[in-house]
Order: sequence, then C-alpha cells, then structure tokens
Amino acid sequence: MNLEEIRQNTAEKIMEFSVPAIIAMVLTALITVADGFFMGNYVGKEGIAAVNLGLPIVYLYLAAGLMVSIGGAAMAGMAHGAGDREQCSQVFRQTIVTAAAVSLVISIAMAFGLEPMLFVLRADGQVAEHFKAYYRIMLLEYPVMVISSSFGMFIRGEGNPEFYMKVTVLNVLLNVALDYCFAGRLTLGASGIALASLISGAVSLGCMFGYFLRRAEIYRLGRFRFSWVVFLRGILNGSSEFIGEMSTGIAMFAYNFVIMRRIGADGVTAFTVVGYISYVFSMIVVGFGQGASPLISFCYGAEERRLAADIRKKTNRYVFAAGVGVYLIMTAVSDWYGGWFVRSEYVREMIGAGMGIFMVSFFFSGINSITSFYFTATGRAFESAVISFSRGLVILLICIFLLPPLFGMTGVWMAAPMTEAVTLGITGAFLLREKSRAWLRDT
Repeated sequence: MNLEEIRQNTAEKIMEFSVPAIIAMVLTALITVADGFFMGNYVGKEGIAAVNLGLPIVYLYLAAGLMVSIGGAAMAGMAHGAGDREQCSQVFRQTIVTAAAVSLVISIAMAFGLEPMLFVLRADGQVAEHFKAYYRIMLLEYPVMVISSSFGMFIRGEGNPEFYMKVTVLNVLLNVALDYCFAGRLTLGASGIALASLISGAVSLGCMFGYFLRRAEIYRLGRFRFSWVVFLRGILNGSSEFIGEMSTGIAMFAYNFVIMRRIGADGVTAFTVVGYISYVFSMIVVGFGQGASPLISFCYGAEERRLAADIRKKTNRYVFAAGVGVYLIMTAVSDWYGGWFVRSEYVREMIGAGMGIFMVSFFFSGINSITSFYFTATGRAFESAVISFSRGLVILLICIFLLPPLFGMTGVWMAAPMTEAVTLGITGAFLLREKSRAWLRDT
C-alpha cells in the first residue's frame, strides 16, 4: 500500500479493495440462498424452517471467528503500516491457529446442544428431523467456514482480494452442483444439502492454504510464539464483532421463539425467505467493510487519521446507495420472489406483505455497520461494541418482544427498521464526538 496513492485515489482504492470482497461475500450469501432454493423445492417448507431455527448456531461460530480474525487482522494491518513485517506474520499465524481451535471447541459443545434447542423452540415432526439431519453435518463444516474466512481477511491484507473472490466463485459453483446432485438427483434431503456445503467448503479451504504456502508475501505460515498480549488485544479489538454476531444469534433465536408461538412454522418460513434478501445485502455491506478496513488500519497506523475518516465517509455513501438500490429492485420483483422458494399461497402472501416493511432497515443498517468496522479498524473497540450491541441485541430485542404482540406478523417485519433507525442516532453521536476531538486536536 502507498499513502500518497490512497490519498490521491481514495474512491478508486476503496472500490479496488471492496468490489472483490463484495463479490466474494455475495457469492457466499448465494450459497445460503441456493441451499434455501433446493431445500424448499426438494425437501419442502419444513426444511427451510428447520434451517432457520438453527441459525443462532451459525452466528455463534461467526461471533467467535470474527472476534479472533478481525481483531488479529486489524493488529497485523497496523503492524504492516508501521513497517514491522515479522510482527505481521506472528499475529497472522496465531490468529489462524486460535480461530481453528475455538471453532472446533464450539462444534464439540454444540453436538450436545441440538436436542435442547428443539425442545425450547417447541419444534417437532418433520421440522425437527430436518433440523437434526442438517446440523449434525454442518457442525463439521462451520470450523472450515471460520478458518476460510480468517484466511480470506489476510489474503485481502496481502493486497490480493481477487484470489479470494476466485476461490469463492469455485465454492459457490461446486456447492450448487453438489446441492443438485445430492438433494435433487440422489434425494438425500437436508443431509445432502449439508454434505454439499462441507465438501465445497473443504475444497475452498485447501485452495487458500495453498496460497499461503506458495504465494504469500506479507503473511507467511510457519512456527509462532504464542503471545498472551496479542491474544488479549485481538480479543478486545474484535469484541464488537463478537457482540454483533452473538447479538444477531440471540435476536434470531428470539425471532424464532416469538414467531413459532404466535404464527407457527409458516411464519418462520416466510421470515427466512425475506431474510435471504437481508443476508445478501449484509454481505454487500460486510464486503465494503472488509475492503475498507485494511485501508483504514494502514492509514491510521501511519498517523493519517483524516484520510482514514475520509475512507469511512465515502464507504458510508456507497452502502447507503446500495441499500436504496436493493430496496428498489426487490420491491419491483416482490410478486414472484416468494414463489421461487415455496408453493404455499399463504406463505407467499406473508412474504410479499413483509418485504417492503423489512427492507426499510437497509437505509440505515449499512451506515451503522461501516462505522462499527471503522472503529474496530482504528482500535476503538468501545464505540464499535456499543453500536453492535445496540443494533444487534438491546434495541432489537425490545422491538422483537414489543411489536409482534401489538401488530402480529407486521410487528415482526417492523422490528429491524425500528432498531436500525434508533441505532443510527447512537452512531451519529459517536461520529460527532470524534469530529469535535479532531477539531480540538488540530487547534
């Protein structure tokens, strides 16, 4: 990276780093959408509901993985900006090993937690059977996902986001082909769809491991000296991402808990199908965040704080425009969207009625997320954690438990936009405080 080049071509650099990351993240999201398509068409709406009931498990892995990986990547990026190449590699090696160890421990623990989850959610019959068939295999796949994601962050830090994008394309294509083979042709049901994810994920991980063995220039594999200082600083710096993902997992559990009791499995299916749109959009935002973060960390480490803030501002404009674009596109195609996944007219009507309300959250969520990425990339875990905690847990839980009793399924759709709008006020307050401190520092 070169400071002068970033300063002169800030927008171009953001897009150079972000577009491959966005493509990679959207393609990753399309794996979930494709799984939903095959689940809905070859297993049934009960299969879609079953997968959604277990999404808190996914967020547990994402929380732990991102906490370790983003915290480590931020420290490595700042060390790179300061010119300390040895520290870069040491942090990289420790981050990958820690991410692998944590995810494996979670899998062992969650093997004993599937039945209790079904009991609490009052899921039985076909939904319960599909749930167990799918997640018993996915407990093997999720550690692969966490390690791959960690490698991907450092590949982008190497300045080679195109490679990660290509690996993700391979992952998507292989996953879709295996979904069709296992679920469509061999009729293996939910377990076949999970097996497709495991195999395609393992192939992608092998490709990235090969990259660091042969092609990496900054972050090199090898022996490392475990450092408690690096570990604790990484955990602290990535704590906002942990809080954000764990909060999302808890919120998802709360959504399922409320919907199962007030509407039933059909409501969970409708919420899941609308949630696919949200997931794709969130991956666009995460792609921008992961693309901008190395630039922000590098500039901040080089004492170019105004430039780091300028990167954040431009990225916020891009995600707002993306939110408006997704809203307009999906509103135009809402009539046929639900029918792509389910045949039930009742469920399709719920999907059509809820999309327009739920997607209002896209106008605010991108700005909140990018600002949280910005604070993490500059080592300010408190501000990032407060934003993540507010939008992912406190305010959202209040809305989840308050609005559905008053407005039914409409209240479910209203929870996300209400949460993001309130959180935007908190985000704005932090940015105003930063601006006033910068003004005092400069004067």
